[in-house]
Amino acid sequence: MAEQKQDARVPTVVADDLHIVYRVNGAKTGKGSATAALSRIIKRGEERGVRKVHAVRGVSFVAYRGEAIGLIGSNGSGKSTLLRAIAGLLPAEQGKVYTDGQPSLLGVNAALMNDLTGERNVILGGLAMGMSREEIKERYQDIVDFSGINEKGDFITLPMRTYSSGMAARLRFSIAAAKDHDVLMIDEALATGDRKFQKRSEDRIRELRKEAGTVFLVSHNNKSIRDTCNRVLWLERGELRMDGPTDEVLKEYEKFTGK
Repeated sequence: MAEQKQDARVPTVVADDLHIVYRVNGAKTGKGSATAALSRIIKRGEERGVRKVHAVRGVSFVAYRGEAIGLIGSNGSGKSTLLRAIAGLLPAEQGKVYTDGQPSLLGVNAALMNDLTGERNVILGGLAMGMSREEIKERYQDIVDFSGINEKGDFITLPMRTYSSGMAARLRFSIAAAKDHDVLMIDEALATGDRKFQKRSEDRIRELRKEAGTVFLVSHNNKSIRDTCNRVLWLERGELRMDGPTDEVLKEYEKFTGK
């Protein structure tokens, strides 16, 4: 028991004063305007016609094995950007992200191709996550059953482009959840599907935590966060406004949003 307690405090993700800046090309510069020309002269060193968007501002936290961490905040608060930075898909403008093991961002590692069948995508998605063909074969039927996409027909043999967005999201989650992850990041996957699928997803997240993984969940559904996560990070305008136990943070967030 003491050993299990010690494992629970092993860091898996460390964000240290993390800043992420997007550069948007083709920003309006007011060409021909004297004010805009002066502004361009003053902003020496900045690319002409490029607007900078500071999406994550000085975020610091440590995530540990066995935690399920909810990410909440208004639209555009930096939640998805933070996940992409943890996954190594976005470079830091300032600060660092350290990870123990390979982070998996749902929908990226299991990249699905619209022109291929669901069956082929299960195989490719599994391979992309580092599973062997034998492992995929063993877990194939469980993945299909978990997704529920065959409940109303043999959809797994049809091209992905024939799927609804909900069906595609459920299959994506099912492929990602078939493997034990060091760090699994889920962006709004539980918002798709009926309550039965959400319940299966929440149960699977708890299993992943027991396997000493760390799960990050972005969701606008506070009930999913309450049912699944033991800790919450609240972002607003790219800044970490609050970090703590789920009930405490959601209580403050709900006061802030009036919901």
